[in-house]
Amino acid sequence: MKNLSLIIFAAILLGSCGGGSTSASDQNKETPATVASDGTNPSYDPHRGEGKFTKVDIGATLDASMADAGKKIFDVKCSACHKLTNEKLVGPGWLGVTSRHQPEWIMNFITNTDEMINKDPAAQAQLEICLVRMPNQNLSDDDARHLFEFMRRNDGVK
Repeated sequence: MKNLSLIIFAAILLGSCGGGSTSASDQNKETPATVASDGTNPSYDPHRGEGKFTKVDIGATLDASMADAGKKIFDVKCSACHKLTNEKLVGPGWLGVTSRHQPEWIMNFITNTDEMINKDPAAQAQLEICLVRMPNQNLSDDDARHLFEFMRRNDGVK
């Protein structure tokens, strides 16, 4: 009987712990963006993505020195998860990426990975296929631009 009383007391105590007050961390959470009736965010631009890059100026020809620098970054930070073909390793293959996405989208994804995965439908679709979130590599804007130029070289831009 004594054990039953302890169990009932513990259940009541645990049940009374939740609800009621809102913590400071709950009050500081970002309000979600407005969502249209079709489930999309009307202020979100899927061609640009989420991040600071609104316009990436690229030349008609490849900048070989940037592409060389991007190859070095790829070898150190990206090659463990990405192949230069269309074959998936951990993440998707890079072949054709510059024709599938706008430069701004790619640059924003490289530098703002977490927000892109949280908000971008294309990034979320890739996550469903790959099942692993791309870690934030803490790349600088210059590193991202060099990687983009290397992606262009990989896609056949001369």
